[in-house]
Amino acid sequence: MRRITASFLLVVLFGCSAFAQASGHPPLRVGIVGLVHGHVHGFFQQSRNSPAIAIVGIAEPDRQLLSQAAGRYGFGQELLFTDLEDMLAKAHPQAVLVYTNTHDHRRVVEVCARHGVPVMMEKPLAVSLDDALAMQRAVQQNKIPVLVNYETSWYRSNHAAYDLVHEGSIGEVRKGVIHDGHRGPKEIGVEPEFFAWLSDPQLNGGGALFDFGCYGADLMTWLMDGQRPETVTAVTQRIKPEIYPMVDDEATILLTYPKAQAIVQASWNWPFDRKDMEVYGQTGYGITVKRDDIRVRRAGEDRDQQLRAQPVPAPYDEELSYLRAVIQDGAKQDGLSSLDTNITVTEILDAARQSATEGKTIRLPTSR
Repeated sequence: MRRITASFLLVVLFGCSAFAQASGHPPLRVGIVGLVHGHVHGFFQQSRNSPAIAIVGIAEPDRQLLSQAAGRYGFGQELLFTDLEDMLAKAHPQAVLVYTNTHDHRRVVEVCARHGVPVMMEKPLAVSLDDALAMQRAVQQNKIPVLVNYETSWYRSNHAAYDLVHEGSIGEVRKGVIHDGHRGPKEIGVEPEFFAWLSDPQLNGGGALFDFGCYGADLMTWLMDGQRPETVTAVTQRIKPEIYPMVDDEATILLTYPKAQAIVQASWNWPFDRKDMEVYGQTGYGITVKRDDIRVRRAGEDRDQQLRAQPVPAPYDEELSYLRAVIQDGAKQDGLSSLDTNITVTEILDAARQSATEGKTIRLPTSR
């Protein structure tokens, strides 16, 4: 899984370099907040020689992690801070990338909002709807972009499925089935500091339910143009309690809409990494195949065809060009990373956790 992430970031940063050269923009001044999310290492490894960004500060309260990062990547002491407020005041980043545990996202957004600094965080947005709504209030008061980065946001195949729906090729959505999972954090060898919070229900919100359930909730909310489900029903299990004694490692979420359903499957038990989805409309379907392909069958066709998805138009094809475009060019935020979408994602996950705990379907209020 880490090899896949590193390769993906290499593509991202080469694309971002070309974008920077073509646009004539100076490097985006970026602050890094947190070193406990394993994806930060892939970012550091591939960003060393990129002219698209300039890392101007790193804030992490754990001095040992700061020291390790400095030794591993050659950061000077002037870039290292143990306090977020101090880093923002002295380094003056144009944006921060957040690699903390999910519980700390609220505090980071509230602090950055006071300083007027945009934020992009690793998914999911929050561990609770209360935290998500607090972030929304901070953004409304200070008018900063807050973006949530999902690996699947940049998949050509997902955008092809979205286009099938919104071009009317398969009719109105009736069902989505979204699969996201792998063997488990411990099993794929995540860093100790990453595993520590992923397996903590307070810091992660849950286990596989939040770690992988967020993908399906995000994609379905996007496909449904932001519509909130009417009901949320979830079942979770702890199949490997010897590894994950405090959190679920298997989760299924059922969402109902007035004329559609979604089944979100999230797992730390699958034998292979998987991120794909099935979208069934009134007159056809689209089934994504990894990052770049999609199987499509429309009305009147006797079988499906596997097609190569079209490239996603820049800057919506990868995270850093997108971040630069939103901050420096005022580009429109997309529906996958936007705060509004991800508040709904958090509402779904919060209700799913309640449903699994109480063993009943949760009916969402008609408005928040």
